[in-house]
Amino acid sequence: MDANGRESMSYLEVLKLAAPETILVITVLVVLAADLVALADLELRFRMIIGAMISCIGCVLAIGWMLALPQQAQLLGGIFVVDPLNQLVKIALLVLTILTVLLSIDSHFSAHAGEYFALVLLATVGMLFLVSSTDVLMIFVSLELTSLSLYVLTAFNKQDVQSAEAALKYFLFGGMAAAFTLFGLSLLYGLSGSTNLERIAAAISGPSLDPLLILALVMTVVGFAFKVAAAPFHLWAPDVYQGAPPPSAALIASGSKVAGFFVLARVMALGFRGAEGSGAWHNYLPGWVPLLAILAGVSMVLGNFAAIVQTSVRRLLAYSAIAHGGYMLLAVMASDGMGIPSLLYYVITYGLTTLGAFGVVAVVQQQTGGDRLTDFAGLSRRSPVLAACMMVFLLSLAGIPPLAGFFGKFYIFSELLRSGAGMGLLWLVILAIGLSAVSLYYYLQVLKQVFVVSAPPDAKPQPSAAVTQQVVLAMVALAVVALGCLPEWLIERVNDAIKLAKL
Repeated sequence: MDANGRESMSYLEVLKLAAPETILVITVLVVLAADLVALADLELRFRMIIGAMISCIGCVLAIGWMLALPQQAQLLGGIFVVDPLNQLVKIALLVLTILTVLLSIDSHFSAHAGEYFALVLLATVGMLFLVSSTDVLMIFVSLELTSLSLYVLTAFNKQDVQSAEAALKYFLFGGMAAAFTLFGLSLLYGLSGSTNLERIAAAISGPSLDPLLILALVMTVVGFAFKVAAAPFHLWAPDVYQGAPPPSAALIASGSKVAGFFVLARVMALGFRGAEGSGAWHNYLPGWVPLLAILAGVSMVLGNFAAIVQTSVRRLLAYSAIAHGGYMLLAVMASDGMGIPSLLYYVITYGLTTLGAFGVVAVVQQQTGGDRLTDFAGLSRRSPVLAACMMVFLLSLAGIPPLAGFFGKFYIFSELLRSGAGMGLLWLVILAIGLSAVSLYYYLQVLKQVFVVSAPPDAKPQPSAAVTQQVVLAMVALAVVALGCLPEWLIERVNDAIKLAKL
């Protein structure tokens, strides 16, 4: 076969391996064309319904491709990797995208339906590429594709000044974090002569850490800490969670968390292998583990105590997300044993839970015009289904058994104690358990408004929630309960994917 023939086959193979991403890009073009050409004269609700249907069909086709044709390959030195583990993460991301799209149907924050769904799908494409690479350049490009889409989604409500302000802060902090990330990755390239994570790890391994390697590690962790909203690099999160349109905030709080923590664990475990160090009590060694331990402790303390004083439920969920980011960092530190399965179980169930919580907040905001704690007063009498769903979501976030949040924390704490540092990291586990008890207080404050406090006598009658929203939220709540009652179902699939991927 001649050179042209080999090149043609290579491109066909790439398209086959990247079929889920290709399907979503085609869906973006279809939903844009349909909205601009065929649906321009229809009412906004019909345009949202049709755009959501097209987007969901594209996501389902992408999931179906991965389930029907599971593949395993590595292209161009790790620029694009397909294995059972990242395909499982991709399916989780696509499911979260479908739920976000369905919760958007009854939203009225913009008349640009086609552009909105296109941006949601493009953000998902960025996340899919992000979890499919072991090359730092591809990881950076994917991060920026995801971030640019999320910046625009944050500012999509042109009638709300808070939306524009939140997007500007998100963009400015994101640009600064991207500079830190790129600087750290460039230092890694200079030290190793490669952009592949495994080759970087082989080149930098040694008896001691090079000062430039320490600087590269700090810069890289700072960049990723921004993406996952870990303290003290969290300043954008409360404003974005409060100011962005609720479906956009839900995608930022769920899908981007799943992709961000997965790639962070991959970069730390593969790219900085041999530079772990130790965060054990009285046995400190420099490396990325003590650095993440500090970030985890600060995130848990700041997130939980700042959430107590919030009167806006969306800001409360933002600080809750910062605290949960600290718990997830503990799973990243447990890089051996069940570290990856416990991390994926936690981020996937957290993604479902927080997406559902934002869905309920979106309905209440449509009904009352606000997201303050007092706006939730009497919700159990107005909408028992939404109240029950909110109870499931908040108690799961608090870690109450038998919901998914409890087993997520249990797996992380137990695996951290079984990791290399063993009981030396007991101080982190004790801190996390104590702060989980603190979190129960502010979650119960919301539930008190929902179930105990009655709506003011002079309150206007509120419109009932749309059937679509109630059905989707009920499905998410059932999934949270099911994953809590049968946690091994997801854990076993992650373990099987790891074995097949030969990780």
